[in-house]
Amino acid sequence: MQTIKAQIYSTLDEFHPQTVRQLFYQLVSSGVIEKTEAQYEGTVVRLAGEMREEGELPWDWIADSSRWIRKPTTYSSLEEAIEDTKQYYRRALWDNQPAYVEVWVEKEALAGVLYEITREWDVPLMVVRGFPSKAFVHDAALAIEGNKKPAYLYYFGDHDPSGLAIWADIQNKIPRYAPDAEVTYERVAVTLGQVREYKLQTRPTKIEGNLHAKRFKGPSIEVDALPPPVLQQRVRESIERHINKRQLKITRMAEKSERELLDRFKVG
Repeated sequence: MQTIKAQIYSTLDEFHPQTVRQLFYQLVSSGVIEKTEAQYEGTVVRLAGEMREEGELPWDWIADSSRWIRKPTTYSSLEEAIEDTKQYYRRALWDNQPAYVEVWVEKEALAGVLYEITREWDVPLMVVRGFPSKAFVHDAALAIEGNKKPAYLYYFGDHDPSGLAIWADIQNKIPRYAPDAEVTYERVAVTLGQVREYKLQTRPTKIEGNLHAKRFKGPSIEVDALPPPVLQQRVRESIERHINKRQLKITRMAEKSERELLDRFKVG
């Protein structure tokens, strides 16, 4: 167990945060554990929890976007609100860019990993949690149409019957809800090419009771199997290809000037 715990620490020390599922795949690839659900639940989940409880592993090295708190932002004073605005103020990056970009991800657990990059570039991260509701896709379609510029949607999901069907469903609904929008769709991960490139761990495809598995052949691959740095790099590449550097420089200069104006602002 000490060997596994040491590998857990070194894997997360090299790159964090990761989901527990991502950590599991990294340990399997390293040959430390076998690729079984028993090892996932009984070893990785258990040890990662124990190590955090015992102070052997920083809590923020494990990403968990599946639990969250709803609370409005409030302040003790106007001065506190102004200081908060100074700290977090950002000018909308895409207002002066020639395109509109969204990143879609099948699994909520991966949101914390991808958000590190989408937050940096002010890009919406659309977490579908399986098959998204019609209302979710409808609202997304209206936002895309409302931007009145070419839109590019990049998808990160499992290569399995459901993962492929989810992305197909999204591509079918958005044109229905926003017929005038110009949208380009791209599945970034996970792909069969990436399975070969990164020697990803596969799993048997669940056929029984799966209506989407009739025409699917071969093993399934979870998007979590991709190393986190690879996932983040693919997100970054997808976004940066649409950035006009001249417009970005203008936006950054305006943001800097507006921050300086906030610094001079006094209450009363």
